[in-house]
Amino acid sequence: MAKKSSVSILCFLIIIFSAISVSAQTCDETAGNFKPDSPYDMNRRLINFTLASNVTDHNGYFYGWTGLYPDIVYAVGMCSPGAGPEACSQCIQDTSDSLLKSCPNQTDSFTWLGEEFLCLVHYSRKPFSGVLILEPSNVLFNSMDIAKENQKEFDSVWDVLMSRTIKSLARNNLSTSSLSFSNSKYYANDTAPVPDFRNIWVLMQCTPDVSSEDCKLCLEKSVDYYKELHHGKSGGIVRRPSCFLRWELYTFSGVFDHIRMPTPSSPPQPSPWPSKTPFVVTNMPKKDTSLSGGIITAIVIVIFFFIIISIAIVVAVFKRKRNQKIELPTESVQFDLKTIEAATSNFSASNKLGQGGFGEVYKGMLMNGTEVAVKRLSKTSGQGEVEFKNEVVVVAKLQHRNLVRLLGFSLQGEEKLLVYEFVPNKSLDYFLFDPKKRTQLDWTMRRNIIDGITRGILYLHQDSRLKIIHRDLKASNILLDADMNPKIADFGMARIFGMEETVANTKRVVGTFGYMPPEYVTHGQFSTKSDVYSFGVLILEIISGKKNSSFYQMEGLVNNLVTYVWRLWEKKSLHELIDPIIREESERDEVIRHIHIGLLCVQENSAERPTMSRIHQMLTTSSIALDVPSPPGFLFRKGPGSNPAQRLEPGEPTSMSFACSLDEATITDVTPR
Repeated sequence: MAKKSSVSILCFLIIIFSAISVSAQTCDETAGNFKPDSPYDMNRRLINFTLASNVTDHNGYFYGWTGLYPDIVYAVGMCSPGAGPEACSQCIQDTSDSLLKSCPNQTDSFTWLGEEFLCLVHYSRKPFSGVLILEPSNVLFNSMDIAKENQKEFDSVWDVLMSRTIKSLARNNLSTSSLSFSNSKYYANDTAPVPDFRNIWVLMQCTPDVSSEDCKLCLEKSVDYYKELHHGKSGGIVRRPSCFLRWELYTFSGVFDHIRMPTPSSPPQPSPWPSKTPFVVTNMPKKDTSLSGGIITAIVIVIFFFIIISIAIVVAVFKRKRNQKIELPTESVQFDLKTIEAATSNFSASNKLGQGGFGEVYKGMLMNGTEVAVKRLSKTSGQGEVEFKNEVVVVAKLQHRNLVRLLGFSLQGEEKLLVYEFVPNKSLDYFLFDPKKRTQLDWTMRRNIIDGITRGILYLHQDSRLKIIHRDLKASNILLDADMNPKIADFGMARIFGMEETVANTKRVVGTFGYMPPEYVTHGQFSTKSDVYSFGVLILEIISGKKNSSFYQMEGLVNNLVTYVWRLWEKKSLHELIDPIIREESERDEVIRHIHIGLLCVQENSAERPTMSRIHQMLTTSSIALDVPSPPGFLFRKGPGSNPAQRLEPGEPTSMSFACSLDEATITDVTPR
């Protein structure tokens, strides 16, 4: 009895140890290598940084590429059904990071990972979408054997199950069709009972880009390969770039939870197969019952201490990573200047889209057909290099559907260029402040624009890896895509906050008058509430269809949009603010609620302004009661002929800025520190 107990403990410990030691990455040594910090290396790191968000943005499957020949990196990321967006994103990011470390200089590599669900990451120098790829392959198997007296019966059930699952998968007869997230094409799981023994569980998946016939071929080859090399084993995995196969004698994935097996008519007999057995690459020695108790005890002790040491190392590494300061890569795709010149026809006037805060913007087309927007830093500007570097560092770390995506940069001589995705419908101010074009913006579209801007700022403040303060939110920095969805742009003035930081001070006040809160201009103090103030001004502009500056000297009073709306609030006449274009067709109560929220955002005391998460709740949940706003803070330029919405550039004398109370008789001149 003692001997059997010792043998059981030994097997259990070997199982644990084997599970820890499995490696799953496949690096294709035949496809070629690259040098560290080469253009290919930088492209691979960039696509690695964006892959997780692209996969979740594309419903669980994404195929794309970045860079230019011969350094283009193609990549695919995919999650199986059952993975929610957050879990999918985390799995893709962890898998991608692991793959880059395990295959440090191979141009081609792939892996399938996951226990509760699968995710795939595959990098290559060659395009592979729609191509069946069978090699390289990676095979893992359980070391325990099926009892020989049960082998024939087991094989019969196993063969039928594999054939049935492949047919089901190839015709998309999915058992997981109820799952709403993630790509479910060419995915199937099934189970079959072996009389008087255990159930066999199988999971198969192909990448959705291959044909049904290629998917079937890939899985059939995997089944045949496993039968040929590892027949008689009690479970295994076959990984190929285009397909995945796993079978076990236990449930190994959450996708099986909905399957109900029939209750056996008679009590099950003791199973000749092991319980959850991990994957190993080589056969483990069969247990020898002739071993003495002393030898077994010695083996158990050695393995036990080895496991303890391994676990201690894993825990120490985990704690060290958790305590390390987050450092994200600052590299992006670096384009050659000649490539950008060719894409923009040497920065021709016909390709010019406009002029931003510190440079011109041109439309271009790369050699692969990708349309881009190129921001060109002014050569004669005495400032801008700091903002240029800041924008590269900040935007490379941000991935959200409501933020403009940075594709790369070029830094050569005096030329400093940023390459962005091309957003076809220009900026919000192009439509909003034009009497004719404004008619295209009905209330539904304006509400969607406000909601999108809200989500983008909320991501910057709360959901991104870093807390970002934009500091220059305004209508001209909100771009509109083909579907009129908003994308926040121009991060040259953005500031990265530590996760525990709440307020910071600056001696360089930068931004645009009319959008900046009082505490920023007068004291150089900024926080997430600075962006909230700017967002409040944006809401009021979107609803009124008028610029903040257009109310200056209105009705004989010194005004801006903020103070004008406050006077309407006091007179209970907020409906007068609504753009006549949407006044008739809009939901009046809903529009008035948005104006109310805008006033809460521009309150003079920053502590009283709501956070972006609270604003999002107020905008999306009409049942939430709104607080009564307090008087707003507002700013204007000195002198009757000046423009209160003029952009304040770095180094400009800030003593020309005034903080004003609502009592026109009181004006205090304050110089910011």
